[in-house]
Amino acid sequence: MTTNDSASIHASAVLAGRHAVLIRGPSGSGKSRLAFDLILAGRAGHLPATTLIGDDRVRLTVRDSELLVRGVDELAGKIEIRGLGIRTVGFAAEGTVGLVVDLNATDAERLPPPQALKTIVSGLELPRIPVAVGHAPLPLVLAFLTTT
Repeated sequence: MTTNDSASIHASAVLAGRHAVLIRGPSGSGKSRLAFDLILAGRAGHLPATTLIGDDRVRLTVRDSELLVRGVDELAGKIEIRGLGIRTVGFAAEGTVGLVVDLNATDAERLPPPQALKTIVSGLELPRIPVAVGHAPLPLVLAFLTTT
């Protein structure tokens, strides 16, 4: 199945190895911060090479039963670093989403039930990490990407 429609959403995304991490959450929840933390984790060797796809707004497309994410042209390679403003980094054109991180998730629990660790985006079921307000998302994402 191929869908050419491309929905623009308020989110950030990075390419970590072969798959993209889609980071969702309300304004001010830390999407840009998590994206940059993941880029730094890749540079430090904690993850495979990690590259920005898009910050603040990304486009989602379903192609061949996979969810693709790409940045919007006008923000290509731009990321907000709180305290520094808008900065420029290397970026990837697109990636296949392999994980969705929901910041400020109201259903985040210490031991989440299996159904909370999945989400449906554009009709596709994807792995999900719900992160509660005040909890650091980076260790959870690193654990997901580096453990079984």
